[in-house]
Amino acid sequence: MFKLKKGDTVILTKGKDKGKKGKVLKIFGETKRAIVEGVNLVKKHKRKTQQDQQGGVVAIEAPISIANISILCKQCNKAVRIGYTLLKDGTKTRTCKSCKEAI
Repeated sequence: MFKLKKGDTVILTKGKDKGKKGKVLKIFGETKRAIVEGVNLVKKHKRKTQQDQQGGVVAIEAPISIANISILCKQCNKAVRIGYTLLKDGTKTRTCKSCKEAI
């Protein structure tokens, strides 16, 4: 469905955190949003509970639109588009459109 997957390193291309890099923690397919580690932080007021002994205001990651993030190629070290290459054994791999390296 999406070319991005959980665990991919991405870079933000738009918004208040433009240029920040992070790892995809979760993808929501129905809303076309993703949670990226350390990006789009919002404050949430937490109540003191049995599990969470210390309450207060904590910063958590909020979902961000998939249109505002792009995958980061390790070889090019920049935001790139993803293509697919069919291997001889019949499997598909994701590749960088710029340097043709596997992602």
